[in-house]
Amino acid sequence: MTTDTTQRIARLTPLTEVEARIDALVLPVAPREIATATATGRILAADVTVPPHPSAALALRDGWAVRAELTTDAGAYAPLPLPDAPWVDAGAALPAGADAVAPLDVVGLRGTQAQITAPVTAGEGVLQRGADASSAPFLQAGLCLTRARIAALAALGVARVNVREPRVRVLPARPMRDAVIDAAAILVARAIAAAGGNALIDASAPDAPPLAEAFSDQEADAIVVIGGTGSGRNDASVRMLASAGRVEAHGVALSPGETSAFGMAGPRPVLILPGRLDAALAAWLMLGARMLARLSASIEAPRASSARLARKAASTLGLAEVIPVRLNNGEAEPLASGYWPLDVLAKSDGWILVAAEREGYPAGTAVMVSCWP
Repeated sequence: MTTDTTQRIARLTPLTEVEARIDALVLPVAPREIATATATGRILAADVTVPPHPSAALALRDGWAVRAELTTDAGAYAPLPLPDAPWVDAGAALPAGADAVAPLDVVGLRGTQAQITAPVTAGEGVLQRGADASSAPFLQAGLCLTRARIAALAALGVARVNVREPRVRVLPARPMRDAVIDAAAILVARAIAAAGGNALIDASAPDAPPLAEAFSDQEADAIVVIGGTGSGRNDASVRMLASAGRVEAHGVALSPGETSAFGMAGPRPVLILPGRLDAALAAWLMLGARMLARLSASIEAPRASSARLARKAASTLGLAEVIPVRLNNGEAEPLASGYWPLDVLAKSDGWILVAAEREGYPAGTAVMVSCWP
């Protein structure tokens, strides 16, 4: 008698239940300190607090340092003398008693006496103490260090920061090359990098490590496997995870992406994505991005914009569905449902999510369109 080892999905676990399991089981990775200049894209592991900056009021422009209350009645036909109005360059500290910087064209000299021909208000042309940075946290833990934030930290002299950078092993279920699975693996790896992680992948290698070896990889904080989630003769990813650790869910009420699986191999979370490009992408958006955010303790909200549906978006009740859309003049046009042809993926601008309790949305509904990774 032969034993039936076919992988089977007993039930489709609601998406919200799988999300709850990810939240309960996936813990943030340990932080490490790195040079600020090399931290672009990483997730802050601790608040960045700096002393008030600037430490004293500075001139925001070249001009004359004045006491504003002495200029109140100044006019073109009634210039007022300024007993003490020294010249200051932009960036210089204001002298004692000055609270504004008058521009060059309103102050002139009559002999050795400075005169002003227009009033200025207190604080005009001035960068006040603490205006750049106050005593409150300058950046909060969980934020992504964008290039602009890195520049701001550099300007404040913050040379090192604590970050979390999850290392995620991405590999195909089987060693033989497959163009679709390779494309999905590269897409996921780039999404990991864009969200502050470190994708451990070598797309040029002819063979990937065996799954049993990958599941015990001490170098990785998490594992993402592409393919082998179905009931085909060569599908064994979920069974191998069960042997190496435990399966929390196999089969998710998500379209596309129904055959996805999530589990743990020791302390490492494992996400197994279907070998179809659209299903792998949808499952990554709903489950992988959440897993990575838990590993990095990110508090960044996904990028999304509001639009109105150009036509009805139909969905199956009981399945959460990711639907690709094309944007045009503030309207989102649904392009596919269930399966996304490659030309739809190439022509779409983003995606919307239809919740499992909905059968879709009528035309004109306001929706949030999220960006592709």
